[in-house]
Amino acid sequence: RVLGIDSHYYEPFVSGRLERDDRGNPTGLALARPNAQPLYALLDMAPKLDFEQQVLSTKHYFRSLNRLGLTSALDCAGGFLNYPDDYGVISELNRRGEQTVRIGYQLFAQRPLFEIDDFKRWHDIVKPDQGDDYLKCVGAGEMLVASAYDFEDFSYPRPELPKRMEGDLRPVLEFLFENRWPIRFHCTYEESAHRLLALVEEVGRDKGIDELNWIFDHGETVSERTMEWVARLGGGISYQNRIAFQTTAYRDRYGEAALRDVMPVRKMMASGVPLAAGTDATRVSSYNPWLAIHWAVSGKGRGGDVMWAPENRLTREVALRHWTAAGAWFSREQGKKGQLMPGQFADLAVLDRDYFEVAEDEITEITADLTLTGGKIVYAGGPFAYHAPAPLPELPDWSPVPVFGAPGAPAAN
Repeated sequence: RVLGIDSHYYEPFVSGRLERDDRGNPTGLALARPNAQPLYALLDMAPKLDFEQQVLSTKHYFRSLNRLGLTSALDCAGGFLNYPDDYGVISELNRRGEQTVRIGYQLFAQRPLFEIDDFKRWHDIVKPDQGDDYLKCVGAGEMLVASAYDFEDFSYPRPELPKRMEGDLRPVLEFLFENRWPIRFHCTYEESAHRLLALVEEVGRDKGIDELNWIFDHGETVSERTMEWVARLGGGISYQNRIAFQTTAYRDRYGEAALRDVMPVRKMMASGVPLAAGTDATRVSSYNPWLAIHWAVSGKGRGGDVMWAPENRLTREVALRHWTAAGAWFSREQGKKGQLMPGQFADLAVLDRDYFEVAEDEITEITADLTLTGGKIVYAGGPFAYHAPAPLPELPDWSPVPVFGAPGAPAAN
């Protein structure tokens, strides 16, 4: 209603569509294909919040993350997020001491064919590791150049990176490595990985890549050779549960056998490459970490389809480690966060049920009863509700969250 979308709405998308019922009325589901552009267009139609409303909205989002037990995240940015203009809200929360989730951010190139100009301009403004324990720049990515981006809609054929990719990416890598910028790059397919890693290795040999803790993102179809290649070059792999939302599409295109091998986390572990988990939220999947952990433990897609054989699934302990201690490598904060031990951040969550004992499918329902960031209570419920921080002011009346709810933010009664 707020977007002005009804049965007469003309969809201006080059691709993608709105789902409609038998009477032609939009159901509320938007299908963005083969990439996120239609979704971006819809988001851009939403009413614009003023600065203080954006601050409040971000505090609500962080409160939802805290209710799910999250205290820290790496932000890979995305389309239409320009630095420093679109980082004013999080910077203000940091300045006010009101940031309840630690954020390490990467800078995502915004202008195809002019990416090197973006990174040179940003290098004059900020440097890697600049910031504090709550907000700091981690590096560049996940999009370094547009031509190196292979989108992950598995209902479409595998995209082929354009021939100009190496020519676009080389000067960006040379500049970033020369100036000691850690990188992370999006890569879904094995075929893309070969071209990207060959260039990373060549430029890294000349400019130096040691101790940059650079990140290979995703890797649903990568081979053991590629995993070992990443490890040899000093990189790590950040994997996500995107495939859990596309199980049927992947099976229909590539077959049952391929589905059994997709997102081969067990093989990644065997390769010795640094490894940690994420969600790829908020545009590609849910930010709820327990959905990702359930997928890793059960091997099931979100529709209940079994993807992995039992031997490919993770134990609950390993899955949790990929969400805690293992993640510190990716922001170069080993020894500072991810474990409950002297000298590390006082970040912890007391869960509302025993993660190691509950039924497997109950993992998705886990929330926190108590969450602390930096020793400060940032969320409290259940038996600890009397310690809860003050309620936040309500969101705008057009917000769907109070009506429909969201992970970590139940609908209003």
